[in-house]
Order: sequence, then structure tokens, then C-alpha cells
Amino acid sequence: MLDLPLSELVPHRPPMLLLDHVLAADDASLVASVTIHAETEFLEAEGVPAHIGIEYMAQACAAFAGARARADEREPRIGFLLGSRRFLMHRPWYRLGETLRVTVKLVYQDDAMGSFVGSVEVAGEVAAEADLTVYEPQAGETPE
Repeated sequence: MLDLPLSELVPHRPPMLLLDHVLAADDASLVASVTIHAETEFLEAEGVPAHIGIEYMAQACAAFAGARARADEREPRIGFLLGSRRFLMHRPWYRLGETLRVTVKLVYQDDAMGSFVGSVEVAGEVAAEADLTVYEPQAGETPE
């Protein structure tokens, strides 16, 4: 996979570009990171609520699709999180100063749909995990 900044892989832009870096990517998975700091979107007094982990995983899926598109010399396209199954949060907050490791692994993909297993780890411990279903409209297709 290509070594490109996230802004070249996903259509998100600050403040909604929540991930910081792609650490690794291949044909079946992607690993990204985000460090919680004072300007992190969704930061509250206790930290970032753990349910935001689903968006971290969804953006990692988008980065995976974007890396594949770039490898095929295509522009990344907008995609949608259709749903998640088995979203488990093992802690309530991501704390200020913590670096999160967000991993997604491809389970299934066709021309428009994809299924991933995702996780958010903090200091080697799984903090959240989910099965995600994503949809990427075909070029020229307008989602309703």
C-alpha cells in the first residue's frame, strides 16, 4: 500500500478527520493512530467518550479503501458506515495523553460493500471492538 498522509486517503477534513497517522497497511488490513490532546474533537472533562471509537474504526476503513484506490491509481471516494455488530466498549473514556491504535481487518468486500473487524487498543489493551459494514457508492452513483 502507499505511504500517503490521511488527507490523501479519506475525504474527511479537520475537525472531522479524527485519525492522526496510518502506521501500516496491506491488502487485508490497516493500522492507524490517534493521540488524545487538548484540541481533540469530542474531548470532554473525562476524555473522549469511548463510543467515538466506532468513528475511529470507520475512518480506518475509509483509509483502507482510500489506500486501495490510490494503489489502483483512482481517487478515493466517499463511503458510509451502514452499521456495526457487536460493538463492545471495555472502558468508558479515552484519556488525555493516550495514543490509540486503531486496527481494521477486511472480512469481505465486493464492488460496493465491505465488512471489517475493528479494534481500538490503548497501551496494548483492547478498549473497543466491533464488526463494521461499510458502503462505497460506485462512481456516478448518488446515494439516496
